[in-house]
Amino acid sequence: MSLNLDALEGHLVTRSYIEGYAPSQADVHVFKLVTQPIGSQYPHIARWFSHIKSYSAEHDTLPGTSNAGQAFVQAAVVAVAEPEAAKAEEEEEEDIDLFGSDDEENAEAERIKAERVAAYNARKANKPKTVAKSVVTLEVKPWDDETDMKALEDAVRSISMEGLVWGASKLVPIGYGIKKLQITLVVEDELVSLDELQEKIAEFDDYVQSTDVAAMQSECSRALTACCWFDKRTFFQSYRRYLW
Repeated sequence: MSLNLDALEGHLVTRSYIEGYAPSQADVHVFKLVTQPIGSQYPHIARWFSHIKSYSAEHDTLPGTSNAGQAFVQAAVVAVAEPEAAKAEEEEEEDIDLFGSDDEENAEAERIKAERVAAYNARKANKPKTVAKSVVTLEVKPWDDETDMKALEDAVRSISMEGLVWGASKLVPIGYGIKKLQITLVVEDELVSLDELQEKIAEFDDYVQSTDVAAMQSECSRALTACCWFDKRTFFQSYRRYLW
């Protein structure tokens, strides 16, 4: 049985003998297995070997048995065999492709990712879009007290635009017998421009002298829902902030 010199060197780093505190048959057994020159990398073996060799004439009469020496040699063999077996098993496991190559894993991951993105986009496309709407109070002023307010209102209501719904109206006195038309409307913010609507109303110049937005409540802006009624200047300041 060959001797593991590395194991013997490690054993003798902290020991003077194979077993116990004096030369024994265990040392003789291991000594006889050292059949090759001892290199400089094994200084503790060299020291032990020279010491046991000095007892050559007494080898047969040294105390103890060779059992401890045999046990040491066998343990050293196992210590070498186990790492080598583990390394061989590890290399064998590396050779076995249990989960496929990295390329296959990457391709599968990309496929799953693409499917998830497609599913998300489909859900997003089918999700109903929230329509932003505003409730507007519009004031339309006539030229004088002789203006036919019924004809004026009919003309205003004749304007039809996608996203525009006319609501309730009333006549509000402004002085000297003149009354203005105050009318409520609901508009979809993305479809209806109030400036464009006012321009269309101004085209009925036989009846209309001017128009003003008296109030606006936006369903999309909390900043405006708290202020339903305010003057024209305040409205445009808030409306610009809403657009930004």
